[in-house]
Amino acid sequence: MTPPLPVVMTFSACDPTGGAGLQADLLTVTSMGCHAATIVTGYTVQDTAGVEDFVAVDADHVDDQARTILEDMPVAAFKIGVLGDVETVAVVAEIVSDYPDLPIVLDPVLASGRGDVFADDDTLLAIRELLLPQVTLLTPNSYEARRLATLEDSADQDEASRSALSLEAAAAKLVGWGVEFVLVTGTHENTPEVVNILYGEEGDATVMIRSDSWKRLAGSYHGSGCTLASAVASLLALGLDLEDAVREAQAYTWQTLNAAFRPGMGQFIPDRFFRARNASDGMRPRSGTGR
Repeated sequence: MTPPLPVVMTFSACDPTGGAGLQADLLTVTSMGCHAATIVTGYTVQDTAGVEDFVAVDADHVDDQARTILEDMPVAAFKIGVLGDVETVAVVAEIVSDYPDLPIVLDPVLASGRGDVFADDDTLLAIRELLLPQVTLLTPNSYEARRLATLEDSADQDEASRSALSLEAAAAKLVGWGVEFVLVTGTHENTPEVVNILYGEEGDATVMIRSDSWKRLAGSYHGSGCTLASAVASLLALGLDLEDAVREAQAYTWQTLNAAFRPGMGQFIPDRFFRARNASDGMRPRSGTGR
């Protein structure tokens, strides 16, 4: 009998384009050699240009989905994306607290690439208070890192003043709230290359553990953040240590973006199965940045 694949449980919303959300989780986890158990937290009406509507799934139903699977399958890692509301955050936080030895990767999706909002301030505060202290790795882009770090000050801050906060200072706040590691991605920064920085705690200080630079690809992608977080969760489920998982997941994600395709009239979609394509007719180098 074939040994079972490591199971990665993902919490996120359905994306009918197949570019982001649970569909991105499923494709990525499968491509990395794991099995995805996908818990639906909401439904979107969207295309590759943006989100038209979002409906959160009842929190009790999210709880039922997850606990039914957890009683049946040995889960090796959790990946958390869009949660939708405070009640769902509380439910997911309680679920993962029952498995304190499992790695948790949280992709704090605050908005779509177009700017369509997925989480209000109350939901973000719930994430900060209930989930962050349990998270192994947080994977915000620079905007999300600063937004989370200045949450209580948001009413008094405009975007320019929030952007002035250094990423190191933002990461220090997030680590101070209990996150074990923070990987801040640089796709939203005005830099020649995309620089992703992994932060962690050393003694009483937040320090940079590693910095990785990647060729900046022009354009726009749909689902790159979901891909990165799901790839890290999968590699942790496969037994890699966190630093190696972060490095390998970045390399995988960059390759999916380099091979991306444009099925609609909006953003490009990462090709999570680029390794399976025939080089002569399947690899379609494209360019793009962003979530």
